[in-house]
Amino acid sequence: MTSEDPLADRLQLDRPHSARVWNFLLGGKDNYAADREAGEMIIKMFPDIALLARLQRGFLVRAVRYLAEEAGIRQFLDIGTGLPTVDNTHEVAQRIAPESRIVYVDNDPLVLVHAQALLTSAPEGACAYVEADVRDPDTILEAAARTLDFSKPIALTMLGILGQIPDSDEPEAVVARFLDALPPGSYLALTDGTDTNPALNQAISVYNANSASSYYLRSPARVTSFFDGLEPVEPGIVPISRWRPEPVDVGRGTSDVVDTICGIGRKV
Repeated sequence: MTSEDPLADRLQLDRPHSARVWNFLLGGKDNYAADREAGEMIIKMFPDIALLARLQRGFLVRAVRYLAEEAGIRQFLDIGTGLPTVDNTHEVAQRIAPESRIVYVDNDPLVLVHAQALLTSAPEGACAYVEADVRDPDTILEAAARTLDFSKPIALTMLGILGQIPDSDEPEAVVARFLDALPPGSYLALTDGTDTNPALNQAISVYNANSASSYYLRSPARVTSFFDGLEPVEPGIVPISRWRPEPVDVGRGTSDVVDTICGIGRKV
């Protein structure tokens, strides 16, 4: 017997999905009971998870601002977009350079539902949405080339997405395939969770046992290896709370948050 609503089947409302759980942790409304239950469970086991979600969002804003304003990048390939919220990649980039062109990529069906909210580009620039899995770089690159000019520098953003790839799918090779397609002068901005906190490790283990997808924490050295061959942008590959924090963030007790690391690297 087939469902009359294939999208409803794909949404799997009875099981938590990473994009929706992250949306809940950020205080969003695009989530369901199963996502909220999973989020509450993680918060109970690891209270700093909501802080990590906010810190990652803050890094996205600071990273895109650096890339557009200081590095002069005008093209962005945002893989693992997540659900729309305030200060999406195109909004930050186009406030600085309205001609910026952005391609969003995700494979969560609810993100697809909200894709039109991601496509409100400034008239001088462009936005596009690609529904694809990060483990299929060739499909993503082919689709992105309809909007982005791969002869000019591109910023590749992969925030929290590599943790959703098991080792068996060779995340290093996935990153390398994307970087190989980008010209010199391009950048990689990346964040990922680390396995250095036993409480976070246990919370993620319980989440994985109950979720439609799994998250794989890795060592700081392993996450840093994704930047191999790139020229790091100061202050390098560091805990997420220490990458060019805003003055308002200093003194808020976030300087010791080390369970996610991040950085930006330039292809030379």
